[in-house]
Amino acid sequence: MKKIVYIDMDDTLADFMGAYEIARERNPAMMFPQAEYGFFANLEPLEDAVESVQRLLDSEHLSPYILTAPSTINPLCYTEKRIWVEQYLGMEMVERLIISPDKSLLKGDYLVDDIPEGKGQESFEGELLQFASTTYPDWQSVMSYLMKAA
Repeated sequence: MKKIVYIDMDDTLADFMGAYEIARERNPAMMFPQAEYGFFANLEPLEDAVESVQRLLDSEHLSPYILTAPSTINPLCYTEKRIWVEQYLGMEMVERLIISPDKSLLKGDYLVDDIPEGKGQESFEGELLQFASTTYPDWQSVMSYLMKAA
């Protein structure tokens, strides 16, 4: 039985904060750049994110899914996140895309997320790997742990 790995999108796979900061620099009066059309679809992938997801897909012991929370101020984010996944990760991962405001509702072994709480991460029954933390600063460290744990 493969172990289930859920992966957050914003600031775990895609550079949300980088795009946010650029948008705010261009227009300081814009309080919520993520509410703009195209914001989520045009995010850049983080270093090693795409390759890491592909390695997880190829793994005999791990089964990856994307588990991302929606933006409540941008109803287009559902479609844009789906577009982003297809563009960078392909249709196989589109079929593994889950958008939920509460990540604790899903059963799995691992959750890779940059934020440890607020969207149900703190109640997730599996193991939370906090991306961009001291323990898991990048995708190389996450993959090293997951491949050993599998």
